[in-house]
Amino acid sequence: MTFKDTIKLSWRNISSSRLRTGITVAIIALGICALIWFLTSLKAASNSLTSSFSTMGANAFSLRYKDRNIRFGGGPQRDVVKKTKSALKEKNSSIGKIITYEEAKSFKERYAFPAKVGLAIRGAGNIVVNNEKKKTNPDINFTGGDENYLELNGYKIAYGRNLTPSDVESGRNVCMIGSSVAEKLYPDNVAKAVDQVINVDHIPYRVLAVLEDKGSSAFFSTGKVVITSYNNIRRYYPTQNSSFAIAVMVNDVNLIDAAVGEATGTFRPIRKLDVKEEDNFYIDKSDSIAATLINNLGFLEKGIIGVALITLLASSIGLMNIMLVAVNERTKEIGLIKALGGTKKDIRNQFLWESILISLLGAVVGIVVGIILGNLIAMALHSGLVLLWGWIIGGIIVCSAVGLAAGLYPAVKASRLDPIVALRYE
Repeated sequence: MTFKDTIKLSWRNISSSRLRTGITVAIIALGICALIWFLTSLKAASNSLTSSFSTMGANAFSLRYKDRNIRFGGGPQRDVVKKTKSALKEKNSSIGKIITYEEAKSFKERYAFPAKVGLAIRGAGNIVVNNEKKKTNPDINFTGGDENYLELNGYKIAYGRNLTPSDVESGRNVCMIGSSVAEKLYPDNVAKAVDQVINVDHIPYRVLAVLEDKGSSAFFSTGKVVITSYNNIRRYYPTQNSSFAIAVMVNDVNLIDAAVGEATGTFRPIRKLDVKEEDNFYIDKSDSIAATLINNLGFLEKGIIGVALITLLASSIGLMNIMLVAVNERTKEIGLIKALGGTKKDIRNQFLWESILISLLGAVVGIVVGIILGNLIAMALHSGLVLLWGWIIGGIIVCSAVGLAAGLYPAVKASRLDPIVALRYE
């Protein structure tokens, strides 16, 4: 019996038992679908989060009064250790103390390193912006910055002009709006927004500029923003408990470590820290945030792989049982093949290929469904198309191995049947 004949016969036997084959394929597809689906979703979430936090380039960093604490795992023991360390730091260096306006301004004035420094403070969140005819949904973020805010946060101006130092110092009611806000209020021509008066959280502002769309994620839409000066935010909103964020950008990425060191040395006296006290502020390098995210998402990835492998193991057991049932049902057929000159190898190969083909069918169905479901989530997270070719190829290989392992014992059992006994079997 040739290889082609073996495949044809195996496929015919699979096709003749559609219900049994369909159930087995569904069981295998479930395991591989879960793997591809969750890993694709995880990759999409990682891309979206990276896009959300990596707004600055690799030559920039920021100073904050507390850690971002971007973490998805770690367990209670790590939390206890972290809280203990935080308590000690709070006792020694007042960790958690916000960065005030005076401290932020002093840093900008004293920082002597050749770099651009920007100050920012958050205003209201989830506000409504409107003009005389239209209004946005209550999902706009209001932020105060300075003349360097746009460059330090990766924004570019599509129409209009940037804030000037006089705008910042005076705190007058001028603002720059994101692309989504402009499209909502001026759908016919967003350029018309420039120099118009709009209401931001019920306060009138003159629009200085419309910002270019720089992409969005499910976690933060860069177009749904209104940016004014930090002094304007201080004028209209209570900021006693709000902390300033300080961003620094150097011209050469090779100078980033030196710039961080200079920033630490400059800010410690401003924060009135003794030489024995630890820093009560944190420095975030923009490229390290993405690395932290990816590292922490690894906990979820390992769990997903474990669940998928357990599902595939259960599938292999089910497939082996079904193949054993098939051997018992086709005992007389096996005897007839042997009587006509079929060898043990021919019969063994036939059952092995049936098992492998069923597994591969499950792999194909599971991979296709997993990719579709995963990319539906990717679309919801505003991430691009995600195709994990390594896991797709690996899934096919694993399913082939599952089919081979599950069909081996039934195939050997079938090949060892006595032809005389098999022919007499009813």
